[in-house]
Amino acid sequence: MIKTFSRKLLLIFSGALLFSYGVIQACGGGDWLDDWYYSYTSNFTPEAFVEESYSPLFLSGEVFYGIGFDDTHNSRFNDEITSDWENYLKGAMPTEVVKFFIIEESAADVSALDSYYSTNKSNAIVAKWTTKMALENDKVKRFITFLALAKKTESASLRKSYWDYDTTEAKIFTDWKVIRSLEKQYATTTDDFMRNRYWFQLMKGYFYSDDKQKAIDFFNQTSQKVAKNTLYYRALGYCAGVYYSNKNYAMSNYMYSMLFENCPQMRVVATYSFRPNSEIDWNGSLDLAKNNKEKAALWAIHGYYKDEQNAIAQIFKLDPSSKHLNYLLTRLINKQENKINSKNADTNEAGKKKVVKADPEVYALINQIAKSKDTDEPYLWKIAMGYLQVLQGEHSLADKTFKEVKSELPKTELASNQLRLLQLINNLSQVGKISSAAEKALFSDLSWLYVTLPKDENQNFRYHNATEWSRNYLATLYSKKKNFVMSELFVPNAAYYDSKENVQAMKAFMLKEHHTPWENLALKIYNVALGDIQIFEAIQSTFENNISQAIESVEKSEGFKNTVLLANPFNGTIKDCHDCEHQATQTRKFTILQFLKIVDEMQHKLKVNEDVYNNSLLLGNAFYNITHFGNARVFHESTLVGYGSSPTSFRTQMMKMIVDCSTAKHYYQQAFKAASTKEQQAKCLYLISKCERNEYYNTNYYYQDKSWWDIYDAEVNFKAWDSFKTLKKEYSDTEYYKEVINECGYFNTYVSNGSK
Repeated sequence: MIKTFSRKLLLIFSGALLFSYGVIQACGGGDWLDDWYYSYTSNFTPEAFVEESYSPLFLSGEVFYGIGFDDTHNSRFNDEITSDWENYLKGAMPTEVVKFFIIEESAADVSALDSYYSTNKSNAIVAKWTTKMALENDKVKRFITFLALAKKTESASLRKSYWDYDTTEAKIFTDWKVIRSLEKQYATTTDDFMRNRYWFQLMKGYFYSDDKQKAIDFFNQTSQKVAKNTLYYRALGYCAGVYYSNKNYAMSNYMYSMLFENCPQMRVVATYSFRPNSEIDWNGSLDLAKNNKEKAALWAIHGYYKDEQNAIAQIFKLDPSSKHLNYLLTRLINKQENKINSKNADTNEAGKKKVVKADPEVYALINQIAKSKDTDEPYLWKIAMGYLQVLQGEHSLADKTFKEVKSELPKTELASNQLRLLQLINNLSQVGKISSAAEKALFSDLSWLYVTLPKDENQNFRYHNATEWSRNYLATLYSKKKNFVMSELFVPNAAYYDSKENVQAMKAFMLKEHHTPWENLALKIYNVALGDIQIFEAIQSTFENNISQAIESVEKSEGFKNTVLLANPFNGTIKDCHDCEHQATQTRKFTILQFLKIVDEMQHKLKVNEDVYNNSLLLGNAFYNITHFGNARVFHESTLVGYGSSPTSFRTQMMKMIVDCSTAKHYYQQAFKAASTKEQQAKCLYLISKCERNEYYNTNYYYQDKSWWDIYDAEVNFKAWDSFKTLKKEYSDTEYYKEVINECGYFNTYVSNGSK
């Protein structure tokens, strides 16, 4: 049974159902973030319940949700226009041909065919189309004649910078001969379909002309006789634009609200264009509204920009069944999530996260509407109310709400998923102590959340936030229970493996003969495999100079043991340039297992004093090259150690391990003692000096956790270490000394400056 949520955990996790990335507001001002943000900070998916035409108006950090800028000005109605003409032509012209003339670059073909109809003189274009469509069909003739005029008005109506609403220079259509021809066709045609098309083309021509008032006058004279189809509302949009340019904002915004209400395809355009410049303009628009439905449409856009809560309250009074309420509700809920995120980022004096609830007025409003049965989608309001109850910590009420609404939901996967997710959050929020009973109760839903949903191609569903929150929540519960293995499985932390006790505990858990279904789920979502741990142990053992243990671990990992090192790890070079060594010709390649076995062999030879100088020197090179400074970084770069081009890219304990040259220095010193010539001694001294140099930087910079700029701006150029001094003082007569001066600019400058 799921237990009551503890007060202490409530203090930590209430409101933390949402992760704080900052408050986002829509176009009215706020941070501009991509809409992936909402997938990771929200648990409430608008697409589950709201009609698709509203989706660009969902709460977003972009201009419009999911699309950024509206980029469909030139193509918004292509499908509808093509379909209308196909129905009109009734097979006289194939679909692909209709699409060509409507959508593609067909002006030259249209002009040639129109000329043919006017002069009865054939041409190459006529020959091209004779077998593809019924050229002598009356409707085809009307279609081409219409297109010949319509293509000319497109020279002004089509935009190239279609996303730039405000700065693109408007084109003016000045060919009044074409407009007169459109007027004539409109006045004389008896075909209702064609008459409607010519009516709209005239509206377009007037709108883009140098006498835009004609668009208003023509619309006022004829609109009562025109069918209220898409063309009508597109023309209404032209009128709204003219009124806006004339600074009659009240009328302009009123017309845009009618566009918003009646033409879903143009809701984005209507919303962007709706801009009351003052309260006088806004009240003027309301006064123009003829009924409550029209007033509700005005509030629907007003709420998008200013205040969803007030808009919802107003619309509910005016027209409670309005579909516009649905999208405004999702914006309001998503804003509540953002506010909770933002406030939850603050801390009180004790350093504990504050309990942050939804705004009381918002809670009361949604509760009031959810209890009514007058809305278009009562289930949406109930499920939203249930979510607020979860955030309030009213888990019993939320459970009751969710159970009641289940049978009312639309039979869609997205709606079902939304309810299941919120129920899961509510159930998990009530778990105060983790137990086998709680695990069993949560197993099915968490398997769905962690395993099933990531395989689903439906990218609209917002489940990532619940995934992260639930894993953090469970990790906290397990930590409270001192079960650090399970805590690590739900929220991986590479530092967990800095403790050898933890390493062994995790290995023992993974190697268990039987795991419960819950444990298998935790292992499935964990990003570290047993092989990664074995590789980690091998690397650590090598740096600790426990080669036999390292070999034992490496042999358990097929991929790691056969990894080929990119350069000869037994070479000791004057310059540390791992890229140079990687590019050099390799006479022999070494896998990691081969490398370790050779190291082990050399160490055994040292134990019996066999060829001490060479074996010590080669071992020094081997241990130097596996550090950050050597040519075999690939040896230590791994899942649990980390990756990076700088030691600061690694966590502290791993950084200290990969920059530590003490083992290499030990073998170089041993080689120096066994050297039989000054040349050998000179080489050992220089290699020791490289370790001393690295020790200096490690101690003064890397171990101090200083920034890149601190390291590279410091005045430490040509600082001499003991081995540098000895090399200059006692071995300047050796050939190796000359090689060092030629290759090592640092040492050369040190010598040239007369440093002591």
